[in-house]
Amino acid sequence: MNTLLLRAAAEQFESAHQEDPRRVTVGGQEISWSVHYHRRLLHWVLHFEPAASIPLRLSAQCQHIRRWSIPRRNYAEGRKGYRRWRSDLAIFHADEAGRVLREVGYDEQIVERVGSLLRKVGLKRDPEVQSFEDAICMVFLEIEFTDFSRKHREEKMIAIIQRTWSKMSERGHRSALALVATLPAEDRGLLERALDPVTEGR
Repeated sequence: MNTLLLRAAAEQFESAHQEDPRRVTVGGQEISWSVHYHRRLLHWVLHFEPAASIPLRLSAQCQHIRRWSIPRRNYAEGRKGYRRWRSDLAIFHADEAGRVLREVGYDEQIVERVGSLLRKVGLKRDPEVQSFEDAICMVFLEIEFTDFSRKHREEKMIAIIQRTWSKMSERGHRSALALVATLPAEDRGLLERALDPVTEGR
């Protein structure tokens, strides 16, 4: 593993994340939301894959690079607008990540693999893509779920939880259930109501 290249890329990604206007306080320190998000994503990637490959590590550090520059409000309301936004974001993130990786000296093989991970090519078939998706879902449950659930009706949240669950592997499911047990009662109740139909018999 070329630690010099990996460190150079990580520094460039974190510099971009620092520009995120959204702020959050973590451990008494105010940092950008994007810095917090990507630190937790790398944590979960390494939880699932302690010997994660270079492309997987890099992907964890740039999953949402400069996401704030393409806001959801620029797209139509509803599921169709959301899907278009997410599709455009996936291309944008892959392009932004590729630009940084080329600048620090990574070859096209690494750039292309990171791009395919960011676009989730081969989900349910490619083990690395699946581990990446499991980690992304864990970050959603860990640091995004509570705020998100306060903004949406329960019916919508149940649908979102069930879609999230369907993307995860059995290993991801076990980690998610362990995390659910640590959440505040209100959030835990919502998750349990959503997951009851799909975890029955476990």
